[in-house]
Amino acid sequence: MMRSLWAGVSGLTNHQTRMDVLGNNIANVNTNGFKKGRVTFQDMLSQTLAGAAKPTDEVGGVNPQQVGLGMMVSTIDTIHTQGALQSTGVMTDVAIQGNGFYVLKDGNKSYYTRNGAFSLDQDGRLVNPANGRRVQGWMAQTVGGQTFVNTAAEVQDLVIPVGSKDPARATSDVFFASNLDKRTPEIPAGATAQTIQAGTWQTNFDIYDSFGRVHKLQVDFTKVPGVANRWQATVTVDPAAQTNTNARVQVGNGPATANTFFIDFDNLGALAARSKSPGTNVNNAALQGPA
Repeated sequence: MMRSLWAGVSGLTNHQTRMDVLGNNIANVNTNGFKKGRVTFQDMLSQTLAGAAKPTDEVGGVNPQQVGLGMMVSTIDTIHTQGALQSTGVMTDVAIQGNGFYVLKDGNKSYYTRNGAFSLDQDGRLVNPANGRRVQGWMAQTVGGQTFVNTAAEVQDLVIPVGSKDPARATSDVFFASNLDKRTPEIPAGATAQTIQAGTWQTNFDIYDSFGRVHKLQVDFTKVPGVANRWQATVTVDPAAQTNTNARVQVGNGPATANTFFIDFDNLGALAARSKSPGTNVNNAALQGPA
């Protein structure tokens, strides 16, 4: 009687463990990064009441007599299946698609988690708000104007500069696109200022110096008399200021000595040449300015 009660109680006790795991799965249905558990069972012991006998000339073999003494929990496995990705609207929340873990640092100790509900501390470091552990990774680096992530380096604290300002950077390139009407009349010698202004195409851009201050870049195109499809470009920085910023244009490898240059077009309107003086052409030369 006691043996049968013990076997039944072992089943109840271990199935209670299974119910505990199921209850834990249900309780964590909305827990970020949670992975469900699974319980498996196995036989515990079997008591032999009578042994086995081999066959003889008169009778066949006899099987042993064994009574099972209950069951036990074999394993409680964690099932690492991919969960559903959801948008939370929080910019610091992240998720892992596929295998992998986030690495969190607490002093010299490292911890691993699938929970990507992170936030920022006062220094802009990405942390787990539940315990303050810092998320590890690789910060982007800029070398020679190229930005890359060196995954061969040691991991470090991730700093997200939310709300901070980038350092001022002077304008280095201006994308210039303009159409010039070849029917624009040439400016005759001795023309008045009003006539020159009427025959000039003007473009304006905002550019910035190394302190972040804005300046006005103005380029005026005037038809050169006597030469078909040739225009003189005059570069001026801050034309409305009382003291104009010194502007110099470099064409090719020559020195930048003036704020003017010349451009030539073919009959189809394609750029044919650039030059620093009316008498010389520098085909496919680099154009830089103002200096």
